[in-house]
Amino acid sequence: MTALNRVPSLMARAGTASAFAIAAVGGSIVIPGVAADAAAATPATKALQVAASKKGAPYKWGAAGPKRFDCSGLTMYSFKKAGKTLPRTAAQQYNKTRHISASSRKAGDLVFFHSGSNVYHVGIYAGHGKIWHSPKTGSWVKLEKIWTKSVWYGRVR
Repeated sequence: MTALNRVPSLMARAGTASAFAIAAVGGSIVIPGVAADAAAATPATKALQVAASKKGAPYKWGAAGPKRFDCSGLTMYSFKKAGKTLPRTAAQQYNKTRHISASSRKAGDLVFFHSGSNVYHVGIYAGHGKIWHSPKTGSWVKLEKIWTKSVWYGRVR
């Protein structure tokens, strides 16, 4: 029996598993708001993973990473890392996406906050009614529940 084959039995005896042990046997680690490995191949789920990896990065108006972000800077940066190009502002990003219904939304889609026809904020949908976003001055990149019904959804092409 190889060392790799013994890992599951060692984990069962110990009752817990380290991230290293899980990775060694081809398992996956679940991070709230981040897509599972099976879906990780799509640009949308890759962008979602990038946004989640920036958790705690401070908000700065006009910043597009890699250490500080405003809302559209975070989405632009995340999708760029996933191989997709987005324009700079939330409104421009809305105009560039394929508009979808709330019932069609998937993790990795963009969530656009609006007042009337004015788009003023954007985040990346994480599933379960939550988004990764960089909300405002004095705050940071975080996972947060969508707080209003005044949202539109867009899928990056």
